[in-house]
Amino acid sequence: MARVGLTPERLARAGAELADEVGFDQVTVSALARRFDVKAASLYAHVRSSQDLRTRIALLALEELADRAADALAGRAGKDALTALANVYRDYAREHPGRYAAAQLRLDPETAAASAGVRHAQMTRALLRGYALTEPDQTHAVRLLGSVFHGYVSLELAGGFSHSAPDSQQSWTRVLDALDALLRNWPAPGESAP
Repeated sequence: MARVGLTPERLARAGAELADEVGFDQVTVSALARRFDVKAASLYAHVRSSQDLRTRIALLALEELADRAADALAGRAGKDALTALANVYRDYAREHPGRYAAAQLRLDPETAAASAGVRHAQMTRALLRGYALTEPDQTHAVRLLGSVFHGYVSLELAGGFSHSAPDSQQSWTRVLDALDALLRNWPAPGESAP
C-alpha cells in the first residue's frame, strides 16, 4: 500500500482496527507500518511514537463511545437511561475489544481534559440527576457505575463467567436492577444501605 494519504487520523483508525484484531497492548508503530507495507520510519512523519499512536487510538475510542452513549441516552431517564448507558459500554467492548481497552488508557491531565472522557462524565452525571443525587454522592455514584460497568465487562471478556450458570446476560440484568435500586435508595453519610 502506498504512503499517499497517510494522516494521523488514518493511522489512528488503522491502529484501532489493529487493536481489535491483536489487542491494544500489541499496537506499535512497527506493527502498524507492517499493515501499510511501509517502513516504520515513514510513519513518524504522522505520529511521534508508539505512545502517541496509542493515545490517538484512546481518544478515538473515547469519542466513539461518547457518540454512542449520547445517542442511547437521548430521551431516556432513570433505569432506562442506566441500562442504555451500561449496554453501550458492554456492546462496544464486545464489538471492539482493543478499542475498549484503549479507552482505559491513562491520559495526561491536559489530554484527558480535552478528550471525550469529559462527555462521558457529563452524561453519567446527567443520568444520575434522575436519581436526585447531589455532591459528593454524585461523584461516588459516577465512580461506582464506572467500576461496575468496566469490571463486569472486563471479567466477561476474559471468559470469567463462561463456565457457570446462570448465563452472564441474566447476571448483567440483575446487576443493573441492583444498581437502579441502590441509586434510588442511596444511603445518607453514615447510614447503611437498605
